[in-house]
Amino acid sequence: MRPMTTTPGPAGPATSTLERTQTDTEYRTDHGDHERFSHYVRKEKIVESAVTGEPVTALCGKIWVPGRDPKRFPVCPMCKEIYEGLRPPADGGD
Repeated sequence: MRPMTTTPGPAGPATSTLERTQTDTEYRTDHGDHERFSHYVRKEKIVESAVTGEPVTALCGKIWVPGRDPKRFPVCPMCKEIYEGLRPPADGGD
């Protein structure tokens, strides 16, 4: 956290600013068409998510906490293209 700074005015300190660093991790989960598909996620990330409850990122970039049976849905076309090497991954991996 940074110290409070003041900006001098004509009659002394007129305004002050307090800068804070946010330490909470805020996840943005995606909704929409991605929900209709099962997605490719690195296996170690699925295991980690099961332990910590933190969201995972699919190859296509979708962010969510896994909790449904992927066999019940068709494979995401974008994940499939990436897996087959037609696109670079959007999950931050190689």
